[in-house]
Amino acid sequence: MKPFDYVRASDAAEAHDTAGRIIAGGTNLIDLMKHQIETPSKLVDVTRLDMHEIAPSDDGLRIGALVSNSDLAAHDTVRRDYPVLSRALLSGATGQLRNKATTGGNLMQRTRCPYFYDTAQPCNKRQPGSGCPAMAGVNRILAVLGTSDQCIATHPSDMAVAMRALDARIEVARAGGGTETLPMDDFYVLPGDDPSVETVMQPGDLITAVHLPSAPTGHQTYRKVRDRSSYAFALVSVAAVVDTDGGKITEAALAFGGLAPRPWRDTDVEQVLLGETPSDALFDKAADVLLADAKGHGGNDFKIPLVRRTLKAVLADLTGVTR
Repeated sequence: MKPFDYVRASDAAEAHDTAGRIIAGGTNLIDLMKHQIETPSKLVDVTRLDMHEIAPSDDGLRIGALVSNSDLAAHDTVRRDYPVLSRALLSGATGQLRNKATTGGNLMQRTRCPYFYDTAQPCNKRQPGSGCPAMAGVNRILAVLGTSDQCIATHPSDMAVAMRALDARIEVARAGGGTETLPMDDFYVLPGDDPSVETVMQPGDLITAVHLPSAPTGHQTYRKVRDRSSYAFALVSVAAVVDTDGGKITEAALAFGGLAPRPWRDTDVEQVLLGETPSDALFDKAADVLLADAKGHGGNDFKIPLVRRTLKAVLADLTGVTR
C-alpha cells in the first residue's frame, strides 16, 4: 500500500475535498488500496458527519449514507415495509463486514472482476484503452446485459439491487455546491467507451442519503443464486415486488443483480406482467423480454438460462402459481 494522508472531516465542508478520496467503512476501498488498484494520496474520513439516521420522510424513508448495512437490515421499519431490502442486505458478505459497511459505500463499491483486481493484466476499467481480457478469458461471474465491447464487469451490490426495485433515489451533495437527488439509473453509468467512469460522482462529491418512497403493496422477496450459501457474490439475483388483485398482476417491480454493470431494471419486463393472469407461459414471456439483448461470453453463458429459471421461480412464489 502506498503512503497517503489521512484527514477526519468534522463537517461537510471538509468532506468536499476534491483532492481526497472519501472513506467510511472502507470494506472495499482498503482492498483496492492493498492491491494498488486505487492509490489515493489522501483519505477523508467522513464517519463523524451526521449521516447515521434512518427517519421517516414526507413520502417514505430517508436513510443516512453512514447507516451500516447491519443496522439498516435490522431496522423495524425496513423489516416491516421493505423486507426485500432487509433480505438483500443479509445475503451479502458476513456479519462483521455488514457491521462496518455503509449505505453510501455499498452503492459505490467496485466490480470483483478478476482482471480488474489483477494489476498484471490489462483492464479498461483500470486503464482505459488497455483491453479487456475477460471477453475471452475467465468470465463466469461477469455480465450478460448492459455491456460494451470495452467491458463486461458486473456491479457486485445486493443492497443496490433491492433499492432499484424499490425506486430508491440517491441524495448527493456536490463539491461545487447544491444537492441533487438522483434516480439510480441516472446515478450509474454504463461502460460505453470508458468503463472507468461508473457513476456521475465527481471529486469531492458526497452521498448523503438514500430516499425510499412509501412502502409498496404486495409481496416482496430477494433471491440470490451463488456458488456457496454465504460470503459469495451473486451469479444471479432477483429483487421483486409483486401484487395481485382479482387474479391479475396489478404491480410488478423487478431488479436483477449479477447480470450487468449496474443494478439492472427493465420496465418493459414489468409491463408484460401488468394486468395479466399469472402463469408459467406469462413468466416465460417476461423472461424473453428481459433476455432479448443478453449476450454470454463463453464462461458466463449459463447465466442466461439461470436467470430465466430464477425469475420464473420468484414470480411463481409471489403469485401462488404451481409449477
